[in-house]
Amino acid sequence: MMFAVAMTFIDQTIVSIAAPDIVRELGLSSSGMQWVVNAYLLALAAFFALGGRLADLYGPRRVVVVGTLVFVVSSVLCGCVPEIDAAQAWLIVFRATQGLGAALLFPAALAVVVAVFPVERRGRALALFFGVTGALTAVGPLLGGWLTGWTWRAVFWVNVPVAIVALVLTALAHIPDRRRSGTLDVPGAVLIALGMGLSVLGFQQAFSWGWDSWATWVCIVGGLAVLAGFVRYERRVEHPLIDLRVFRDKAFSVDALVLFFAMLAFVPLFFFASVYAQVSLSASPNQAALFLLYFFVGFAIASQWGGRILDTRGARPALKLGAVVGAVGFALWAGELTNLSMHDQWLYAALAGAGIGFILAPASTDAVNRAIGTSYGEVTGITQTVRNFAASVGMAVYGTILTHVTTDNVTGTLESRGVPAGTARSVARDVTESVTGNGDARPPTGTGPAAEATRDAMSAIRVDFAEANQWVFYGMAVALGIAFLCALRHPGGKVDARAPAEEPVAGRL
Repeated sequence: MMFAVAMTFIDQTIVSIAAPDIVRELGLSSSGMQWVVNAYLLALAAFFALGGRLADLYGPRRVVVVGTLVFVVSSVLCGCVPEIDAAQAWLIVFRATQGLGAALLFPAALAVVVAVFPVERRGRALALFFGVTGALTAVGPLLGGWLTGWTWRAVFWVNVPVAIVALVLTALAHIPDRRRSGTLDVPGAVLIALGMGLSVLGFQQAFSWGWDSWATWVCIVGGLAVLAGFVRYERRVEHPLIDLRVFRDKAFSVDALVLFFAMLAFVPLFFFASVYAQVSLSASPNQAALFLLYFFVGFAIASQWGGRILDTRGARPALKLGAVVGAVGFALWAGELTNLSMHDQWLYAALAGAGIGFILAPASTDAVNRAIGTSYGEVTGITQTVRNFAASVGMAVYGTILTHVTTDNVTGTLESRGVPAGTARSVARDVTESVTGNGDARPPTGTGPAAEATRDAMSAIRVDFAEANQWVFYGMAVALGIAFLCALRHPGGKVDARAPAEEPVAGRL
C-alpha cells in the first residue's frame, strides 16, 4: 500500500519543479500554471470523501486498483499534452482527473493498513506509513529536477512503471475485500465537490478579480454556503457520504482542526519554496529540490518520534510539540529568506519539517482510531478531505499574498529607478506574472526605458520576491500557532485497545 500511494505523494511536488519549463514550452499564464498545481489538490479535497465511502461499499482492494488505473492513465495524458491553444485546459483537466484517482486510491490504501494493525500498534505502523510516503514527497523535487533535464513530460510518465509495480504487488498481497452495507450518496458527493470548488476558485482568483470584486465573494461565500447545505443534507440521509456523528468525539474534531491548520503550510510549502529557490536564489531545479530536502530530514525523524509518542502517551503531546516546533521553525525560516543563502536556512527548514512530522501521523492515526464502526475508509476520507481542502486554500491564499506583495515591491523598485508610476505598476504586474507560480526569473528581452530599467533591477527584484515570500512563510507560522491553540483543546488519552471503535455510536445528529 505504501508503494501504491507513492505516486500520489510524489505528484504533489514534482510538477512544481518542472513548472518553468512547462510554462515556457506551452505558453501557459502564471495563473494557469498555478491551476495546474491547484487542480490536483482541489480534486483530492473534493473527492476524498467519495473515495473513502467507495472503499467501504465496494472493498478497499478494488478501489485501490481502480484509483491506480485512473491515476496512471491521467498521468500519461498529462505527459502527452499537445502544444496547442488548448494546452492549458488539457493539462488542468487531466491534472484534476489525476487528483480523482489519488482520492480513490489513498483512503482505500490507508484503510487496508489500518485494518491490519491493532490499536496499540497502529501509531508506529502509521508513523512508518506517513513517514515513508511523506518522505517520498521529497523524491518529487529530486526526481523532477533530474527528469526535467531530459523533458518535463517525464515527470508525468514516471508514474507508469510505479503503477505497474503497485498493481502487481496489490495482486500478490491477496487483500480481502471487506464491504459494508449501504448506498452511495451521490447528491452529497456533488454538493461537497461544488462547495469546495467554488470557495477555492474565489480565493484563487482574488488577485485577478480583486478582493473588492463581487465575483470573488460570490464564489467564496457561495462555496461556503453550499458546504453548509451539504452538512444539513448529510444529517438527514440514511446512508450519508460522511457520517457526521464522528464529530461528536471532541478528540476527533480537534485532530481534524489541527490537520487543517498544519496542512495550510505543508503542501503549499513545496510550491512556494521551490519557486523562491529558483527566483531569489537563482537555483536550478536540482538545487531547488535539494533545498527542500532540509525540510524532509526534520520531517522524517519527527514522524517516527511522533508515532511513538502517540502509542505511549496519546496524540495531545505530539500535536502540541509539533505545532510549537513548526511555528518557530517557519518564523525563523521566514526571517532568513532575504539573506539569499540556501545553506544558512537548513536548520530552520529542518525545524519546520519536524513540526509537521510530529503532527501528521499522530493526528491522522488518532482520528482513524476513533472511527465509527469499522468504517476506516470513511473516516480516512474525512481527514484527507480536511487535509487537502486546507492545502488548496493555502495555495490560493498564499498565492494571492505573494502576488500582491511582489507587485508592490517591484513597483517601488522601478519607481526608485525613474520609471513613471503608471508604467512601473504595469511592468511590475508583468514581472509578477512571470515569476510567481512558475519561477521564471529571466530578464525581459524588450526594448525601451522600462525594459532596460527592469533588466538593471533584476538583483533588487530577486530581493523583492524574497521579501514577499517572507509574508507567506510568516503566514505558515501563524497557521501552526493556531494549530497549537487547537491542540490545547484535545482531551488527551489513548483509544482503549480493549474497546476499539468497531461499536457504532448511538443515535444521530
